[in-house]
Amino acid sequence: MSRVGKQPVSVPENVKVTVQGQTILVEGPKGQMSLTVRPELEVVFEPQKRQIVVTRKGNETRQAKALHGLHRSLIANMVEGITHQFLKRLTITGSGYGARVETGALVLDVGFCHPVKAPIPTGLFVTTPTPRLIEIRGADKQQVGQFAAGVRSIRPPEPYNAKGIKYEDEVIRRKAAKTFVSGG
Repeated sequence: MSRVGKQPVSVPENVKVTVQGQTILVEGPKGQMSLTVRPELEVVFEPQKRQIVVTRKGNETRQAKALHGLHRSLIANMVEGITHQFLKRLTITGSGYGARVETGALVLDVGFCHPVKAPIPTGLFVTTPTPRLIEIRGADKQQVGQFAAGVRSIRPPEPYNAKGIKYEDEVIRRKAAKTFVSGG
């Protein structure tokens, strides 16, 4: 049995869980999310224990075993996102570089001849406490990470001067600049 899949997902008191067939709906203080579970799996919500249990329907194929742990993790991420939200922080390094939030878009000044606009998807909250710090919050872990990766890919940090957009906890391996020696 899957080590991750056999662990039950604990549900806080302020979260409402509804299971209808193969669809699970989770509602909480930060919004609502739903997930359609594959037919090889079964999801049961135990209201007295406040737990969600994911089990396989007797199918011991390799794919069913892999999906067991995956769907348990997806449901656990839904419950955590609905209660606390996920956060990614990006920092901008470079002379004249900065970011700001305008109506429905994140505007980046990162060394191009024009400002780059990244439209903010629905369900995400983007703030810029300082022009060099971007905070991305949302209930969907995958959506938060995908948007953060998309913003970082606009100007990834380069290894010589470390200019660009990087995750707050990311470490950039610096390279030494080339030195020129006269050949005489």
